[in-house]
Amino acid sequence: MRDTVQIHVTADLPIRVRALTYANRAEVRFGKAFPVVLLVDSDAIAVLRRELDEVSAALDAAAARGGEPPEETNQQTT
Repeated sequence: MRDTVQIHVTADLPIRVRALTYANRAEVRFGKAFPVVLLVDSDAIAVLRRELDEVSAALDAAAARGGEPPEETNQQTT
């Protein structure tokens, strides 16, 4: 089993994003003390955006139906 780090991102969680142009990536910091940092390569930003848009649409559709959202929307296997 792989180790994972989970954070609960809420509307009031401070999020700060900055471009690391020297490394061709973005840095996303979560929390007031910024204990969690997500580094995203520039090529992966569009992929991350697309996946977030997809899950957002699934959550919106589930809310419109008044039902529970699916646990996973990504159909890829690892």
